Amino acid sequence: MPKSADRGRRTREQLIEAAAQLVGEVGWGAVTTRLVAERAGVNAALVHYHFSSVPDLLSTAALQFAERALAEAADGLRSSEPSQGIERMLEDLSRFTGTDPESLLLAEAFLAAHRLPELRASLAALVADFRGRVAEWLRSAGVKDADAIALLLGAAVDGLVLHRALDESVDFRVVAGPFRRLVAG
Repeated sequence: MPKSADRGRRTREQLIEAAAQLVGEVGWGAVTTRLVAERAGVNAALVHYHFSSVPDLLSTAALQFAERALAEAADGLRSSEPSQGIERMLEDLSRFTGTDPESLLLAEAFLAAHRLPELRASLAALVADFRGRVAEWLRSAGVKDADAIALLLGAAVDGLVLHRALDESVDFRVVAGPFRRLVAG
């Protein structure tokens, strides 16, 4: 790959990282071309060279993070039986406080998705894929109602993070027992 293409790819990655950080700090609606360019250490014109708009950049940042996080979570479940997978899921989830930059990026993206149909469709596809992967994992372990339980687990994870954002004393471990019973084959 030519050096200019490498430089362009690195600049694009810097812009995505800067945008993701800024959403958590100032909110989706307050991120501007100037703020992203300053954070990334590049000329502001490069934002619009690489992305059609700031919402396009923010959507790309949110989708990249969501895709990576959901894939890691689903892949982590595959290597364990359901009750161990629940423990691992709750342990991994504990890194999200609800007020950390990653939680805020996803929360803001879900809100923005109501105004941005392409973002909504892409997030919906990622979430559906995650549910499908969880359901397949559950089915392979003989869990009944795997699709419904995968939906409940996904919604519970989202809700737990939202609850923790409002009440930092929320301890995800208290739901381990009920979740283990839910996935008992």
